[in-house]
Amino acid sequence: MYKISAVFAILVLFVSCSDAGDHTQMNAVNGKWNKKTEQQFRFEIKDAQNPKNIIFVVRNNNTYPYSNLRMIVNLTNLKTKKKITDTLNCVLANPNGEWIGKGFGETKEILFQYRLNYKFPENAPYNIGITQAMRRDVLPGIEDIGVKIEPAKP
Repeated sequence: MYKISAVFAILVLFVSCSDAGDHTQMNAVNGKWNKKTEQQFRFEIKDAQNPKNIIFVVRNNNTYPYSNLRMIVNLTNLKTKKKITDTLNCVLANPNGEWIGKGFGETKEILFQYRLNYKFPENAPYNIGITQAMRRDVLPGIEDIGVKIEPAKP
């Protein structure tokens, strides 16, 4: 009975501390990310006057052969079709080969700040497309890719 009460208390605490403005989407890549497969994340901005932080979430395992991950990011306003394209280099490991991300076991999770205090141009639906830009056509070791959009802290 004590275990059930403790789990319930932790769950209530977790739910009560989460910010209603946070929005996270994760796509499973399952350890094989094809260069031709763009990971798509669609979301609606309803309060464009408030700046947001756009953060990428990467989960990799020990079979990932590099210390970095290069990605091509397309941020598209689906209403106006205006697109912003960026190329990012995300560092996953220290020079000694130790993974920077957090987690137990083989899978590590790391967050990358893409745009901080970003003011979306207008209330509209948006899409973020992420493609891997590494030398391999099929990139091993990436488990999940995600996007987190949260209100910017003043």
